[in-house]
Amino acid sequence: MATIKILLVEDDILLAGSIAEILEEIGNVTHCNDGEEGLYEAQYGGYDLLVLDIMLPLLDGYEVLKQLRANGINTATLLLTAKDSLAAKIEGFKNGADDYLTKPFYREELLLRAQAMLKRSLGLTAEQTVVYRNTTCDLTSRCVTVNDEDLILKGKEFDLLLYFIKERRRILTKEQIFERIWGFDSETTYTVVEVYMSNLRKKLKQMHSQVEIHTIRNVGYILTEESA
Repeated sequence: MATIKILLVEDDILLAGSIAEILEEIGNVTHCNDGEEGLYEAQYGGYDLLVLDIMLPLLDGYEVLKQLRANGINTATLLLTAKDSLAAKIEGFKNGADDYLTKPFYREELLLRAQAMLKRSLGLTAEQTVVYRNTTCDLTSRCVTVNDEDLILKGKEFDLLLYFIKERRRILTKEQIFERIWGFDSETTYTVVEVYMSNLRKKLKQMHSQVEIHTIRNVGYILTEESA
């Protein structure tokens, strides 16, 4: 299963289906029909890429993006719209868009732009790997290597490592980690986070990985980039 999470906010159902089919080559796609639903999902869903139409019911794409950036949500965002004027593009970039694609578009262009954005934000390569310094996560095989040596991670340890690499330099609370990795409806408790964090950090240290996750007392955890 792909680990990359993509949110598509598009009110044209037929077009959304076509876009989702394209983007499913690189990740799991969630679709929202209107701006309000898209805003909520983008804020709380922990997505890696947002593909956002401008002309939406309830809230337009500009407003969705503006509110996301104001709330500190910096998900890589591709505006997808029929508006091709310079003024429309400037408005999008002013509100925090990372890229802009005008309808109609070619399948290959959408895919390449999405991949390029993920490469910039996550270090995602064409081979579906995420690379952070001396540590590589293969999204297809779910294998990890450190300095080209295999690091054996079990179950959700892989997801946990990838989540911290994606969200590096950002403090993640125990609640955020639990909801992203185990889900709202999980029957386990928040204490599972501490257990998995302890095991993951021990394995990373044993392999001399440059992924260093630190505890912020009474707040959460953070992957810093200071010492490696």
